[in-house]
Amino acid sequence: MNPKTLFVSVAALLVLAFAGGSYFYKQQQAETAAQLAQQNMAALVRADAPSFGNPNAPVHIVEFFDPACGTCREFYPLVKALMAANPDKIRLSLRYAPFHPGSEAVVKVLEAAHRQGQFEPALQALFAAQNAWVINHTSHVELIGPVLEPLNLDMARLQNDANAPEVATIIARDLLDAKTMNVTMTPEFFVNGKPLPSFGFEQLKALVDEALASAK
Repeated sequence: MNPKTLFVSVAALLVLAFAGGSYFYKQQQAETAAQLAQQNMAALVRADAPSFGNPNAPVHIVEFFDPACGTCREFYPLVKALMAANPDKIRLSLRYAPFHPGSEAVVKVLEAAHRQGQFEPALQALFAAQNAWVINHTSHVELIGPVLEPLNLDMARLQNDANAPEVATIIARDLLDAKTMNVTMTPEFFVNGKPLPSFGFEQLKALVDEALASAK
């Protein structure tokens, strides 16, 4: 075999070896990511968390949010539109992450509204009037009464539930789960246990599309 032919043969073998190595590395990465996603579900999925959509949907979005978060307000209709575009295929669960000063008190009221079956109307009202009760990035629970008044909630029960120890326990648990999942800001999304590679709605949609394709 002449030197030129030998060189070409060795180069071809090196290319094949590199391609094979890359393939197995990517396979290993995919398997590791899948295992990690499955482990994540233990800290992400809580049966009592507010949830929308088909409970048996193949795609499950879990969002850690703060009602005082402006970006959470902006993303909410986008995520709901994504669900509407894929009927019965996407489930959304919301987890509390009251990172803004004063937000924990507001989240307690929101969870109290959840106990009256009014979580989504209360959340939408709070988002719509966010500028009225969030001042200089600080939540003021004393200003949300007029915001929730049109919902015809049992206000006495709302106050009692907001101050109930079990509601405080739920919020503390969600914050602990957020810490476990390295959530440091809101909104933070996970799709079937996988975190976004980087923040943005297009990244969220891409991860959802990937999960939808895998479910077919």
